[in-house]
Amino acid sequence: MALPIHFLIVYGYALLFAWVLVEQLGIPLPATPVLLAAGALSAQGVLRWPLVFLVAMSSVLVCDCTWFFVGRRYGNAVLRVLCKLSLEPTTCVRRTQDSFRRMRGPMLLWAKFVPGVAMLAPPVAGQNGMSFTPFLFFDGLGAAIWAGTWIVAGSLFGAALERDPRLLAWVFRFSGVLLLAAIAAVLAGRIVRRRAVLRKLSAARLEPDELKRLLDAGEPVYIVDLRHPLELLPEPFTLPGALHFAPDALTRRHHEIPRDRDVVLFCTCPSEATAAKTAMALHKLGIERVRPLLGGYDEWKRRGFPLDEVPPDRASAALHAHV
Repeated sequence: MALPIHFLIVYGYALLFAWVLVEQLGIPLPATPVLLAAGALSAQGVLRWPLVFLVAMSSVLVCDCTWFFVGRRYGNAVLRVLCKLSLEPTTCVRRTQDSFRRMRGPMLLWAKFVPGVAMLAPPVAGQNGMSFTPFLFFDGLGAAIWAGTWIVAGSLFGAALERDPRLLAWVFRFSGVLLLAAIAAVLAGRIVRRRAVLRKLSAARLEPDELKRLLDAGEPVYIVDLRHPLELLPEPFTLPGALHFAPDALTRRHHEIPRDRDVVLFCTCPSEATAAKTAMALHKLGIERVRPLLGGYDEWKRRGFPLDEVPPDRASAALHAHV
């Protein structure tokens, strides 16, 4: 904790506001050590506890309200960008959408404590039509719980340290190096895992032009739309003849998938992450002719290829049936 404490002593509340804001914007720079350090300094009288809490809360709410309105305006586009920043594209958007579908506002009370979900919860709420007043209420409570937890923990540590300055002296000596090493290790691990997944399926991806030629030639192709049902509500279109499945539901019902034709999976994730992960799962189940669509739904639409309209009742049914 020595490194954050040193910076906070020098730059005070401005550093606290900026550091928390940077993390909430999606940059993988953990704010927890800074909140702990600010709490410790408040226990020693260097900083004032109410101001530390208000500054942290203000930083979170400024960022979250911005993401809320950006999500309402740009929808899936901003979610894909944030997913890339999180370095966990295989699950981050779907996990957040699933949680929001089940709980809506109350999800925001604990979202800050879950990596990936913390950053995506505000734009997902905006994308899916949540009113701003309930959002502000639940997000404000969630921000207060998150910031207050770490600041109080830091205050307790600071009080203990004030009673015995020798307590945990090794933390002050090595915590800066340990913090940087931990950040580097987390980033490196995520990057390595992501590249390994992409390498395995990069050669198997199907070009949109190739799929279009197969459809024009009347070839039997089993096309699966893996997008979350919430994505169908603002844009109710899909590829010609595509069936809609959640990834988990598709693997559970793999016996229904024909083995005598190409199985094409598409989504809207960065690098076709959901389609790639699902393709690997189906390979393990003995389905060999399965391929993610390169560029997914967005690339197919960008090239002006034909789309089928999804009836509103079908989109609503998919949402209620999604598990």
